[in-house]
Amino acid sequence: MIEKSRDQRVADAFVAVADTLIADFDIIDLLHTLINECVELLDVDAGGLVLADEQGDLQLVASSSEQAHLVEIMQLNAGAGPCVDAFTKGHAVTVGDIELDGDTWPAFQAAALAQGFHAVFATPMRLRGQVLGALNLFSTAPGGPTEQDAVIAQALADIATIGILQERSIRESHILNEQLQRALESRVLIEQAKGVLAAVHELDMDQAFRALRDYARANRLTLRTVAEQVAERSVEGLLDAVLAASRTPSERVRSTPGS
Repeated sequence: MIEKSRDQRVADAFVAVADTLIADFDIIDLLHTLINECVELLDVDAGGLVLADEQGDLQLVASSSEQAHLVEIMQLNAGAGPCVDAFTKGHAVTVGDIELDGDTWPAFQAAALAQGFHAVFATPMRLRGQVLGALNLFSTAPGGPTEQDAVIAQALADIATIGILQERSIRESHILNEQLQRALESRVLIEQAKGVLAAVHELDMDQAFRALRDYARANRLTLRTVAEQVAERSVEGLLDAVLAASRTPSERVRSTPGS
């Protein structure tokens, strides 16, 4: 198999994000795709994304790992951190060494280090002065992003921002607020579904999320739909099917009775 060039991988990342911008796109899938493409393409280990609600308060909407999830929740609860600054100031914030330079935000610093993160790059979700939220990329080793990686991260965030704002421009303002509320509700359903999968199949939370997303993609369903069915256990055999969708072929063979 021929390894893709850096330019091809960058192009693929932009296509992956753009492909979510369909007529009836799922905002939660768009934001998870944005984070995952950044994590896979750039020199980072995890990511999170926060959006402002109707009152202007930041809410965590998507994250790539449980560790990133915990750090984001901690800094939102504290009301201070790189992602909060990126949102309120409208420009990127880089902390190349959280242990040495993160004491501006003590709660964030403690949470990030406790989860194994030593650097963060936060960039706003903005367009023409309107800031919707912030994209946050975490690294387990100290060091900021290269200039090229920072540009790519901002460009991917800009595509997602344009998609959200374009959708909002088509709908009435009350529908726009419902869209964000639906995204927040989707996150709650996803967390509930992760908990069900983790309990039934003895998975960690990251494995449970990957199982949900793999099943949703394989069956052309939204994450919200699958999460709701798993959380409510409304489809017989769904928990086993979701787990099976995330296994490699060799894992499926090993799990077959009598194999």
